Amino acid sequence: MDSGWRYRVSSVTGVVLLTAIAVALVNNTTIQSVATTVPLLSRLPTDPPTGSEFTFELLVTVAIVASVFLPLYKPRPRRILDAVALAQKRVLVAVLVLATIGYFDYTYRLPRLTVVLVTPLLLVALPAWFVWIRKRPSSDGERTIIVGDDLQFIETVTSEVDETFLGYLCPTNIVTTPEQSMAIADGGIQSNGLERLGGLSRIEDVLVEYDVDTVVLAFEYADRAEFFGALDACYEYGVRARVHRDHTDSVLTASDGVGTLVDVEIEPWDIQDYVLKRAFDIVFATVGLVVLSPVIIGIAVAIKLDDGGSILYTQERTAVFGEAFNIYKFRSMSPGEASAEPAEDEENSRVTDVGKIVRRTHLDEVPQLWSILVGDMSVVGPRAVWTAEETLLEADTQAWRQRWFVKPGLTGLAQVNDIKSTNPSEKLRLDLKYIRQQSFWFDIGLVIRQIWKVATDVVATMNEIARR
Repeated sequence: MDSGWRYRVSSVTGVVLLTAIAVALVNNTTIQSVATTVPLLSRLPTDPPTGSEFTFELLVTVAIVASVFLPLYKPRPRRILDAVALAQKRVLVAVLVLATIGYFDYTYRLPRLTVVLVTPLLLVALPAWFVWIRKRPSSDGERTIIVGDDLQFIETVTSEVDETFLGYLCPTNIVTTPEQSMAIADGGIQSNGLERLGGLSRIEDVLVEYDVDTVVLAFEYADRAEFFGALDACYEYGVRARVHRDHTDSVLTASDGVGTLVDVEIEPWDIQDYVLKRAFDIVFATVGLVVLSPVIIGIAVAIKLDDGGSILYTQERTAVFGEAFNIYKFRSMSPGEASAEPAEDEENSRVTDVGKIVRRTHLDEVPQLWSILVGDMSVVGPRAVWTAEETLLEADTQAWRQRWFVKPGLTGLAQVNDIKSTNPSEKLRLDLKYIRQQSFWFDIGLVIRQIWKVATDVVATMNEIARR
């Protein structure tokens, strides 16, 4: 039995057994009696089913939960956080189905107390099971592929590294001779004895099909669309990524390291910090949008009264691994062609009267709370840079792409120190310092500093307006 089938059997067996055990536990008379001492559960009847009634309840619950978890039986490598999130979502769907069946058809209804008690057990047990059996990147390099865009560089890596490779991925258009073109057309091209497994677009399929543990990136240049696209695939599939030491300026490495290959720090946060950070993002964005709703309405009205133009301004910004997303800000400038060249606010003649106020008080950034809520941004991280401006900064500042290893943030170490893109070297230094020192409590400290800074700027601006 190959590893794929072993994973499928393990995942299905675990879901069935853990669900059955959970149902049996919550139908214990003692457990139900203790549970109903909780005020919210005191009104629910404690009459656990027995005999054929219990068997029927057990089979219904197991069948529904096992069916709902069908998408997770595919042997796809996953990060810990993804495994937990996906399993918990499936548990909630299963509970909703059980509750819906009980509402519309009494014949198949589980006792309400059973549904209530079994939910927290499954929310813990099933995610833990999928984390336990998930595919993990190994450190021994047993199942390794090379992904690159330069055959000579791929051959250099294979000759310099003492590892056994399954094959390599490269685009068809990099071949330089008719013989190579014919070989690819016939289904494969050998490089130092390695089989070509396909083009770069097949990386996700190959990671699963070949049960890959490690990907060695052998690109001539750290190109955003290809180099970071491959890194993104490794990130999504929980696969270890390594790069040639010549590329350490373009990636966030796990350590200084020695030798030809260096590990890439794809997940610089621990799992508990990931959970805390995302939970904090959601709470902060939600509370901020609710509390600031009167301010949001006031700014919208002021912008409309000022020049009658649009209230929001949309711009494409760079996210994790060089991907792009749209952010929203309160429009602070009159319409016109924007320049990618970084400039100070006072140098921009297009800033409106209302725009000067919202920029000085940082309130033009409030709509970005929505980007945080939906997961495009975080509260704390390197500032998201306009994609057109990003190209200029990459060319000007070495190692700029290392900022791409964490989500962009509303605030961060560079932001609280008033360092902008007009000083890219210092901005990069502070952003990388944050990335290497980041933790949940470090984030909290930066948020407190930013809130104090915003409050100070708002008070100063209001006092200046009052004196006029």
